Amino acid sequence: MNGLALLDYASVLVFALTGALVASRAQLDLVGFAFVACLTAVGGGTVRDVLLDRHPVFWVGQPDYILIAAGAAVLVFFTAHLMESRYNWLVWLDSFALSIAVAAGTGAAMSLGQSGVIVVLMGITTGCLGGLMRDVVCNEVPLVLKQGQLYVSCALAGALAAVIATKLGLETLPALGVCALICWALRAGSLLFGWQLPVYKSRPPRQ
Repeated sequence: MNGLALLDYASVLVFALTGALVASRAQLDLVGFAFVACLTAVGGGTVRDVLLDRHPVFWVGQPDYILIAAGAAVLVFFTAHLMESRYNWLVWLDSFALSIAVAAGTGAAMSLGQSGVIVVLMGITTGCLGGLMRDVVCNEVPLVLKQGQLYVSCALAGALAAVIATKLGLETLPALGVCALICWALRAGSLLFGWQLPVYKSRPPRQ
């Protein structure tokens, strides 16, 4: 198993855990847990593979990904009640999932020889869309759009750092490590210290 496959497996596992946690907040049954966990785990990667015209889509070629996501759902179904604050677990697990998935998407596009722009966009797509699907389906305020927090910008910075690192001569896997580290550091800083970009504020029209 190569490094890119390991990134996909890690991304699927951690994103599945976040999906199951959101399902627990929505008080779904076990099948609902599995559905939301699998949707979250493979949603971003599926869109990535379709856009990159990869055949078969990663989880179709390797159904183990679905089994891992379903297993994570079962685990959370029976243990979520032990967590003191499921929302805190959710946002921090999501931060790890984001950074791993951005690196996985970035690496997938790099392995196909895509241009820097496409590499960055595939990193963002893989990292952000699964969580967005999860929150929309469960009627939660999407973390990706939560006001006053960095999210998509973390994915952008991480993927862009990987592209720059490879242009400077760094090997792919170390560059993806830089990608994940920068993405997670920015997301963690946003959660801990309130880092954010300037937001638009409406002004009254000029007379």
